[in-house]
Parts: sequence; C-alpha cells; structure tokens
Amino acid sequence: MKITDFIANSIDRLPKGYIFTYADLTDEVNKKEAVIKALNRMAQAGKIAKLSKGKYYKPEKTVFGNLQPEQKQVVKDLLEEDGKVTGYLTGLSMFNKLGLTTQVSNTIQIGKNQTRPRFKRERYTVSFIKQKNTITRENIPLLQILDAIRYIKKIPDTSMEQICKRFLAILTSLSPKEKKTLIRLALKYPPATRALLGAMLDQMQAKDLTAPLFQSLNPITQYNILGISKVLSTSERWNIV
Repeated sequence: MKITDFIANSIDRLPKGYIFTYADLTDEVNKKEAVIKALNRMAQAGKIAKLSKGKYYKPEKTVFGNLQPEQKQVVKDLLEEDGKVTGYLTGLSMFNKLGLTTQVSNTIQIGKNQTRPRFKRERYTVSFIKQKNTITRENIPLLQILDAIRYIKKIPDTSMEQICKRFLAILTSLSPKEKKTLIRLALKYPPATRALLGAMLDQMQAKDLTAPLFQSLNPITQYNILGISKVLSTSERWNIV
C-alpha cells in the first residue's frame, strides 16, 4: 500500500476534531519524512487542517465552515504525560461548561502542580493556574468547581446572583462523599474560596460538614464579594460582605 493511501485510511478511522501528529500514524523512523510530506500535502489540499507545526486534525464541516477542535484536544499534550494525568482544563475554559456563563473564551486555562509562562497556540492563549492538591482523574471535576469559586469575580457576562444560584445547583448535585472530598480539597485554597464554599454549603443545610472550613479561617478577616448576600443568607456568618 502506498504511504499516501495508508495515511488516508488511518486518518479516516480517527474521529473528527481529533488532533494528531505523524507519530500517531507510524512509529517507523524511515517513514517519518514521507508521512510528514503526505500530511502537509493533504493539509494544502484541504483534506485535513493544520493546527500548528506538526499538529493536524480532521475538521468537522458545517454550513458555517469548519469547526475548531475542542479545547481539550488543543492542549491534550499538556494534560497527560506517559498516561498519567498532570493537568486539567479549568478557569475560563470551564465557566461555560459549568453553566456559569454563555461566553466561550479564547484563553485556555490549565490547572497544574507545576506551572509555566503563558503562550499562544493557534488562536488560543494558554495559561496556567497553580494547583496545590494532587491531581487525579477522580478529583478533577471537584477541582474545577473550586477553581470556579476561587475566580468567581472573573466570570463574564452574568450577575453575581445568577452565578451563585448556579453554584448552589452544582453543589446540590454532589453526593455526600463528594461534598466531603470537596471540603478537604478546599483547605488548600485561599481563605475567600473556603469562606464562600462554606456559606453556600450552609445555605444548603449542610452546616454539619463545614466545620473544617470554618475553623480554618481567621474570625476577624472579611471577604468582599458584592451581591452574594442577596442569595446567601449565610454570608454574614462567613464574614462575606
């Protein structure tokens, strides 16, 4: 089989929007140059799209043009290393998916234990948020919630009242075990995040769970989050003004 036919058949089996490199198509060193040339020819012909140097994808075509790959695909090399999770989408990347805003950001934020300077990748700006907890596949959804609470003031195109109501719905959907894990993870977050999480859990009548959060805070420190008191009757107990 010709190398071009082999590549075309291999790409046909990939899902639309999946980002790949020559290494995903062959591990034979002597075929590397031929594969790269074939991929570039296919990109020039419009059969595949080129995301950046050495990265390609099979675009999903619509009447409005080609769809961009999902953000997770764009940065998947930054989320895993040798099959181990090392990062996760968070912050601006998740506000829309969590139902906190209708806006979709061109900034991809990644939570990692070890961060690096921001950089550009195609049309996206990729930046990093320091995560002090160990990152696992299981706790990523909870870390994403905590990160969103931490950066609540940066959620665009919505009111604090709407945001808070959405957070209450998200927290209500968690199991008792997940709530306990969320609180344990929150202890490594800034005090304002812990206070706001505690106030929301208290509002949900989960006061029996929030003692670790309450005890971790300085009783004389106040947290300025305008508009929260309209939704949370518990905000005063947590010194949120």
